[in-house]
Amino acid sequence: MLDRAWIASRIPHQGSMCLLETVEAWDAERIRCRAASHRDAANPLRAHGRLGIACGIEYAAQAMAVHGAVQASSDQPQSKAGFLVSVRGVEMHADRLDDIADDLDVEAECVMRNENNILYQFNISAGGRLLLAGRAAVVTNAEGLIPGAQ
Repeated sequence: MLDRAWIASRIPHQGSMCLLETVEAWDAERIRCRAASHRDAANPLRAHGRLGIACGIEYAAQAMAVHGAVQASSDQPQSKAGFLVSVRGVEMHADRLDDIADDLDVEAECVMRNENNILYQFNISAGGRLLLAGRAAVVTNAEGLIPGAQ
């Protein structure tokens, strides 16, 4: 298992915005992470005293970023910059995340990849209950989209 410190050292999300606790398993196509931050009253995604289910998309996006990081070579501290450009077919099976007592299981599976794009299928569950599922498109090699990056 890879812990929160490892995750935070490899994705741009820092401090309380790094939402994932551990990487439980991964291979070339999939990643499974665990999160407990949905129960934290100081979660930066909370609004109006709650953490809505749509915030689960950010959990999934971070799992996708970590998937890129675990595939990067060990001498490369960060994977290539990527941007989440769309989500499709999102199914929400709960209203919120902050009232879920169990840890979140965050899974992402690569269903298509080329040199500039990755399509993931993702799902978030807790205690064996599916909470959120959908697909997300990520643009990779996006350094040219970041001002000052080369």
